[in-house]
Amino acid sequence: MSEADSSGLTHLDSSGRARMVDVLAKEPTRRRATARCRIEMNVETISMVAHGEAAKGDVLAVARVAGIQAAKRTSDLIPLCHPLMIGSVSIDFEFQQSHIAISAEVETIERTGVEMEALSACSVAALTIYDMCKSVDKSMTISDLAVWEKTGGKSGPYRRTTE
Repeated sequence: MSEADSSGLTHLDSSGRARMVDVLAKEPTRRRATARCRIEMNVETISMVAHGEAAKGDVLAVARVAGIQAAKRTSDLIPLCHPLMIGSVSIDFEFQQSHIAISAEVETIERTGVEMEALSACSVAALTIYDMCKSVDKSMTISDLAVWEKTGGKSGPYRRTTE
């Protein structure tokens, strides 16, 4: 198994060149990651989405499918990310006064974690909401994308403690 370079970065070899981390010596374990973000928008836009009144259709249904597809295709987007057999993906939305909170959870049994898949799922779900609502609200912003929890693997569990 390849080790990290002197800076501790595992995607660089001892000469500082980019490389895909060798995970073959690792045993597959159950792994889960949850990512969250939010898309801020006008109150009228939130109401439109919540009541299914968008001209382009059911915004959350399309965003959910887009997020799931993004998790499955993460290694096609991020060059050094391992292709993984995803076991499950769930995308949830929560309406707040000034934004929609998005949460993506990804699970697998693999040799490497699914943090990137969860982050991809969450961000693409948000981008899909933006795309479907941009004609009525160009002021939307996507923010606060982060891993909130991960389990499995050598580094053990992680849970974000601050909003």
